[in-house]
Amino acid sequence: MKTKSIFFAVCVSIICVGCHVSHKNEMRQVVDRGLERAMIQSKLMAECLWAEKEKMPRTIGKDGKLLTASIHWWTSGFFPGVLWYLYEETQNDSIRQYAEDYTWRVKDIQYTTNNHDVGFMLNCSFGNGYRLTGNEEYKKVLLQGAESLSTRFNPIIGCIRSWDWNEDIWQFPVIIDNMMNLELLTWASKNSDSVRYVNIAKSHADVTMKHHFRPDYSCYHVVSYDTISGLPEKKETNQGYAHESAWARGQSWALYGYTMMYRETKDSCYLEQAKNVAHFLMEHPRLPEDKIPYWDFDAPDIPNALRDASAAAIMASALIELSQYTDGDFSRQCLSVAETQLKTLSSPEYLAEPGTNCNFILKHSVGNYPVNGEMDVPLTYADYYYVEALVRYKKDILLSLIHI
Repeated sequence: MKTKSIFFAVCVSIICVGCHVSHKNEMRQVVDRGLERAMIQSKLMAECLWAEKEKMPRTIGKDGKLLTASIHWWTSGFFPGVLWYLYEETQNDSIRQYAEDYTWRVKDIQYTTNNHDVGFMLNCSFGNGYRLTGNEEYKKVLLQGAESLSTRFNPIIGCIRSWDWNEDIWQFPVIIDNMMNLELLTWASKNSDSVRYVNIAKSHADVTMKHHFRPDYSCYHVVSYDTISGLPEKKETNQGYAHESAWARGQSWALYGYTMMYRETKDSCYLEQAKNVAHFLMEHPRLPEDKIPYWDFDAPDIPNALRDASAAAIMASALIELSQYTDGDFSRQCLSVAETQLKTLSSPEYLAEPGTNCNFILKHSVGNYPVNGEMDVPLTYADYYYVEALVRYKKDILLSLIHI
């Protein structure tokens, strides 16, 4: 009897190992396919805009042609960031040349004080460049950019101001997206002798955690603060279906932002917030089986509502990282959802064929649905977070398994 039990246990172990190896091989193929396609598309995009030094890829216009943006548009740092991630993976000299060229295009953003997205614009471009090359000129740009961003901090409110427009509607608007800009500030404190930057980042994260979230850990898009009392005057969802709805990309920004803040500060309150947001997303009854969110979790035309690949890509990248800071069933759930998202995004439904899609990598994102803006089109930031998620998965999951 004992011999039979041992034999059974050995058989089960062999089956489990076989399943594990099969799954690992499947995910390796997914990652390799995605990175290979990203390489093809990004080289074509870089060549396409090589001579137009003031332009960056943005999306596809309503005429079906490539729509570019100036270096002052909030998405200008994403394409250089894609190129840096691809250089990290390939060590390809031509990709590095493209990455350096497109990065320097946004150098003047370091002096921008009228835009909260300086973090997006510089950290994705110069930040990745400095991480991979140690170029001291990149460091100077990043530090000046952090100083410029810090000028938008209001100590009465404890947050960085987002938009400067619509002052007749909002006194001091703060959007959930702004969590993503805090990494530039935490980096600046680590790379200078000033703790002021990280203190600003922590204050912004703390105030946002207090006022942006509902009891179920979904979040508003915009919270406007009274500049005298420092308290919220309005809570809205400007780019979602309704003020009380859960706009998908906004929830992904929140997940990513608090996961990042835990990494940068090791403050457990940020980890708990990230876990709560992740639980809201992963357990949501209207998250489809393929894990690509509808553009808003409360869109009235679900299941026929548009999907948002950008929200999925941001979410996948964040969940991969969050899985490394947690354990047990929750960690496995984070990784499982991210894996499903990567598999779906790397399928023909979402991954563009070479030379198509105006050379963007992913299809089917939604920019600003309420104003009919960027509907069911590729978006440069969807590409960025998709490639980042692939690189993270390869480095943190696949390569780590080799040593187990």
